[in-house]
Amino acid sequence: MPNLLVSSNRRLFESFFTAAHQERLSRIGRWSRLASRKIDRATRIALREADALITTWDSPQFYPDELLEWAPRLRMIAHCGGAVKNRFARPLFERLVINNAASPMARHVAELAVTFLLYYARDVDNYRELLRRPSNAIYEEMHISGGGVQTVLGQEVGLIGYGRIGRAIAELLVPFGVRLLVYDPYVTDIEKMPLEEVLARSRYLIVAAALNEDTRGMLNRKRLASMPRGAVLINVARGALVDLDALTALVLKGRLRCALDVTDPQEPLPAKHPLRRARGAILTPHVGAISAGVRHEIASIVLDDLERFFAGRPVENRVTTDMLDRMT
Repeated sequence: MPNLLVSSNRRLFESFFTAAHQERLSRIGRWSRLASRKIDRATRIALREADALITTWDSPQFYPDELLEWAPRLRMIAHCGGAVKNRFARPLFERLVINNAASPMARHVAELAVTFLLYYARDVDNYRELLRRPSNAIYEEMHISGGGVQTVLGQEVGLIGYGRIGRAIAELLVPFGVRLLVYDPYVTDIEKMPLEEVLARSRYLIVAAALNEDTRGMLNRKRLASMPRGAVLINVARGALVDLDALTALVLKGRLRCALDVTDPQEPLPAKHPLRRARGAILTPHVGAISAGVRHEIASIVLDDLERFFAGRPVENRVTTDMLDRMT
């Protein structure tokens, strides 16, 4: 039987692998678990006998010369998550089978993006604030005026990034009849438009792009300022896609609003960061893909590919070097 090394502390491991998953893991091979978040002596010793390595987001980063020296038998790395580009050095993707399990997360992240969109489109934050005051004037105002365009039904929504998450967002928005304004230079199977046009037309803009050298800082001060006054920026992708200082300044001025599940260069944001208390800002603590069900699905995908690999069958979720440039 192959030797499987799991790089994770107990609590994180058990959030992915139920008792049933662990029984299945035992049928694949002899497995052991190490909790260290850095490559220490115990990790190096354990790697000597490992045929496969299972990693999580708390695992150390591994690099080619040292890893292959420490783990001469290693043939496969299965990652419980999506982001592998900055976790394993590029040569390892050529010399080993490295898999990820990103697909279960996409629909849940998309759900959060749509939640933010609907919350802002229906002006919930404003009504909550008004009804905290000792006045019922808003009832009369809505009765007389009928309100503004407080819906996404049939409206335009900007979308930057049309990968797994972007496509899941588009699917969830189909019943609303939304007209998506999409920017993504990497896809060819949909109608797209230039980034500047998407920004200029988007009252609501959802950011779902991968982070790479082309997209880092793409929503800079100038581009953010080109969005319509009062527009909402929703980021469920990576914080480094957006200039946080520029966005903060525009939100504090009332020029833009935002909903952020991710921030960069600081995550978590400091307790006194102005966005944490700003009107027109909603922050969540990187919870887009947080769900026990998601983690269990990830574990199942990891186990599926381990079974295929050690049975001599092709694996389904291998990450190759030509995929890396398009990935976060």
